[in-house]
Amino acid sequence: MSFHATPPDQWRRSTRCGASNGCVEVARFAGGDISVRDTEDASARLDFGPAEWRAFTEAAKAGRFDRP
Repeated sequence: MSFHATPPDQWRRSTRCGASNGCVEVARFAGGDISVRDTEDASARLDFGPAEWRAFTEAAKAGRFDRP
């Protein structure tokens, strides 16, 4: 399956969104690939393979992307 052929019902919104519309959505594909997009600009996407996604989420949990 192509990343860009994802049916909209597979997108999950972050639980940290609240009432805001400036959120992140994630879709998981049958092969384990992950795609992430901004709800305000669905055409801007990041696509990850399973190993890349694991590395990204581990780095995020470790605070690597936190702002000072």
